[in-house]
Amino acid sequence: MPTDQRSPDRTPCQKNQRFSVRALPSTGLQPELELEKGWPNHPSHNSDRPRDEVQEVVYYPAASHASGITVECTYVSIPQVEHTYAVVLSRPAWLWGAEMGANEHGVCIGNEAVWTREPVSPEEALLGMDLVRLALERGDSAWAALRVITELLEQHGQGGACREDPEHFSYHNTFLLADRQEAWVLETAGKLWAAQKITDGVKNISNQLTIGTEISAEHPELRNVAQSQGWWNGEGEFSFNAAFSPDNPPARMELAKQRYKGGTALLQEHDGSVTAEVMMSILRDKPSGICMDSEGFRTTGSMVSILPRDTSMPCVHFFTATPDPSRSVFKPFIFSESMSPVTMVMSPQYGPDDPVRTQPRFQHKVDRKHELYKAHQAALGTMETNLDAGASLQETMRDKVLPVRDSSCLLNVANAC
Repeated sequence: MPTDQRSPDRTPCQKNQRFSVRALPSTGLQPELELEKGWPNHPSHNSDRPRDEVQEVVYYPAASHASGITVECTYVSIPQVEHTYAVVLSRPAWLWGAEMGANEHGVCIGNEAVWTREPVSPEEALLGMDLVRLALERGDSAWAALRVITELLEQHGQGGACREDPEHFSYHNTFLLADRQEAWVLETAGKLWAAQKITDGVKNISNQLTIGTEISAEHPELRNVAQSQGWWNGEGEFSFNAAFSPDNPPARMELAKQRYKGGTALLQEHDGSVTAEVMMSILRDKPSGICMDSEGFRTTGSMVSILPRDTSMPCVHFFTATPDPSRSVFKPFIFSESMSPVTMVMSPQYGPDDPVRTQPRFQHKVDRKHELYKAHQAALGTMETNLDAGASLQETMRDKVLPVRDSSCLLNVANAC
């Protein structure tokens, strides 16, 4: 795997209602985390996607695989490994990979779109969302998962349509990876990449390159390419975002700057006093843009994880499986030996006739709404047409369904389940 020597089929499921402490937020296609000595890591993610896209939450158990077989990702097939770990994923229902998820070893990953000076390949390859799932299935730590992504980038590249639409829309990817002990930000430009290890405090990313000179690991040709292209003069400290940020960024990257600042401010405001309730409220924050709701895009799924440093305690992962976290309930998931399928979050399947499988792709639409999504849309309709009933429903969702209050109590509940 290229690395700088200086650096170190489908079972949707939700677990029974279990709760724990200190969740952490995200903004847009923007994972965030908080690291404090002695406290859990708290990676989180709001997935900003085309507003009518359905996101489902699915579980895949650990599995052993025969030698020499391949795994079919969204657009391409690659060699399968001997063993894959159990994963829980929140993903757009039309694709193979995931926007965000976790594995049985307490590794969490979220990705976001970014554009750089390196051109986006028009060829179909691995999506960034495919890389999220592959890394979770193959990496037993945040660093191991990062190595999976960078190795697969080198071997197979990244590319392909990133939405279910005949109008091509593609991008490069950045990732936030966390486990019980540490966290990494990985930012890519084609097959090139830089990574930063996060040692303490808070960190958020939002549709732009954030790694400057604080590079902990990098592609061995990163600086050579930057210098040969005239993006770096070869003198002084090397800054990844200064060298690879585009000269004329798309509007989405410009708009994300305000969201990034808003997320940073909210995280710093609560730095050192984080609770699950506070973090979920940040994920639901619309004035900052963290909870996106625009004409074309909105937050279609959200995830908050609690990764205790004490390995005797379970990791707890909260998912909405519905759009708009300000009007959604976070449902907890804990890996265990007995997992119960929840068909309410399973989207319909269309086999070889699926528009993502036929050529040319995306020439017709299919209904991917799962039952929970339909129920959620009906509830939103009630909130918008009957204000009194809507207010009562929202109070029930917030105060009775998920009474997230006392941290120590919640941690004991999670540990006992």
